[in-house]
Amino acid sequence: MRIDMPEAARQIIDWLEAGGFEAWLVGGCVRDSLLGREVQDWDICTSARPMEIKRCLSRRYKLVETGIQHGTITAVTGEESYEITTYRVDGPYSDHRRPDSVTFVRSLREDLARRDFTINAMAYNERRGLADPFGGREDLEKGILRCVGEPAERFSEDALRILRALRIAAVYGFTIEENTARAARDLRHTLRNISAERIQAELKKLLTGPKAADILREFREIIAVFIPEIEPMFDFEQKNPYHVYDVWEHTLKTIEAAEPSPLVRLTMLLHDIAKPKSFFTDKKGVGHFYGHPERGADMARVILKRLKFDNATLEDVCALVKYHDIPVEPTVKIVRRRLRKIGLRRFELLLKVKEADCLGQNPIYREKRLGNIQAVREVLRKVVEENLCYTVAGLAVGGDDLLALGFERGPAIGQTLEALLDMVIEETIRNEREPLLAEAKNRLSSLKKQGQLR
Repeated sequence: MRIDMPEAARQIIDWLEAGGFEAWLVGGCVRDSLLGREVQDWDICTSARPMEIKRCLSRRYKLVETGIQHGTITAVTGEESYEITTYRVDGPYSDHRRPDSVTFVRSLREDLARRDFTINAMAYNERRGLADPFGGREDLEKGILRCVGEPAERFSEDALRILRALRIAAVYGFTIEENTARAARDLRHTLRNISAERIQAELKKLLTGPKAADILREFREIIAVFIPEIEPMFDFEQKNPYHVYDVWEHTLKTIEAAEPSPLVRLTMLLHDIAKPKSFFTDKKGVGHFYGHPERGADMARVILKRLKFDNATLEDVCALVKYHDIPVEPTVKIVRRRLRKIGLRRFELLLKVKEADCLGQNPIYREKRLGNIQAVREVLRKVVEENLCYTVAGLAVGGDDLLALGFERGPAIGQTLEALLDMVIEETIRNEREPLLAEAKNRLSSLKKQGQLR
């Protein structure tokens, strides 16, 4: 076998080996190359100690001590960078995050033995070929994710590996080997030692994977460690004709149906989070969840803040959760009303959310609901193409025009513009300068008579 590596990586390896040391491509770049996937980062491991790396490369590359205490130096060449790490074995992990100490070694096998999964414990050198002491290539071919050595030890060293296992399985479509899966479940509580930022990063990647729903289904108790709010959803029967699945299974079906973007799938994960708290049955025994979107938006805000999501994501997801159940009919008036409320970008996302939500419901109602969503998209296209007004900024008049009419600076201008927008959207007045100014004059006269303006 041969891996087609960048020329810069090849040269770094050559220079290290010319200095009398071993050097290999290692980890994810080897894994992804064997899978035929695009490689994001080309990492190198070497028998050279940090000072020896510097001696071999300092005249040829800009070197950055990105983690020299752990044996890592980054070589920068042009716009590319390459992490070069000395072979090492790790000491105890008292915080379940990083080793208390490392010991540099000269053995590639010892270095590979400390790594998380067999598929990441492979190294490649053009002259020596593939180094695979733990059967990573076979696991790769079989689609199996397996810890190197004893799973409990690997997960105890760095608890984030538990969530990383779920992420890799979801993204690559792998099956988690039985002992690895058992250890992940047994040690799931150690995820509480991991920072919210690291958990968030893995969760976003997990949710975009083609097997995300399957992994969330199989390992729901692990996800519940850092999102305990999902637990009441498990096996919660909805007792509603529109739903043939319990709340959690419905959620998974919507994730499966949604486009693989972090934002949309995160919304689907949280869109019905408040259903168990909002549930009641009527006299006929039919289940209802009145108010769950608004309540869910509040819960989503708490969860997203706890996981340190950025404000833009937080606001988008909360808005989509809040409005995911809002009725939208395929009429220009209704579409413009909704656009006014949430804006074009969020409205387009909302339709994707509604579509995924529909695909997770009772199939007998699916055709009609999906047809309605498609009809709404057609109306939306018309509104956008014809530049139909749905914002104050889109009105044919503005604040300066009202000032010229005699309005005083203050809230009356904004209130009048909002009133004009209402009329435009409801189609009781055309979005043209003259009729809008005439209506504004009438409102000005009325405000003066009421003594609200001089």
